[in-house]
Amino acid sequence: MNNINLIKFQNSDYEKKLLIIGVFHGDEKQGEYFINSYLKKSPSFGKNSLYFIPKLNPSGTRKNNNGVDLNRNFPTKNWELGEKTSDYYGGEKPASEIETKFLVNLINENNFSAIITIHAPYKTVNYDGPAQELAKKVSKIVGYPTSSDIGYATPGSFGTYCGKERNIPTLTIEVDEEENIELLNGKFHTMFEYLKNEF
Repeated sequence: MNNINLIKFQNSDYEKKLLIIGVFHGDEKQGEYFINSYLKKSPSFGKNSLYFIPKLNPSGTRKNNNGVDLNRNFPTKNWELGEKTSDYYGGEKPASEIETKFLVNLINENNFSAIITIHAPYKTVNYDGPAQELAKKVSKIVGYPTSSDIGYATPGSFGTYCGKERNIPTLTIEVDEEENIELLNGKFHTMFEYLKNEF
């Protein structure tokens, strides 16, 4: 059963459509906090449409309720079958999970100008596809360096699926777990406003 909450924040004549996803990994909950806090402020509409998924993975652990790392489950050219006991287990086959299928369908049905996922804990703005300029702007807002390589192999990753293989500008913002959550919250609100009004 699909209980994924998709919140569409748009006016009738938006210019671009952007997707923002929190809690890809169930133990990285910062994104849900930032998104819900922003939406509670009842922000005004801007020129762009923002689609929010506050919590993709409700498991409370890195892997989903089926024991699959969603960020290794996408149908990419480099997907590979791993060990079930691994924290990075990508499932028995690509797009085997409800959450993965939901995102694949959502992306196929919408022409997103950019996609942003909120992770932890590496304190970087990682980018895939034609997203370097967006990464630089977001870097200035959140105060994190940019990177095009997270430093290890990521077969079946969302960034590869969207950014590298579909040419959609895709950011993975890795939140610093040691930084004050309220200070970070203000920075993420500023980023959402930039995406809504200026991107």
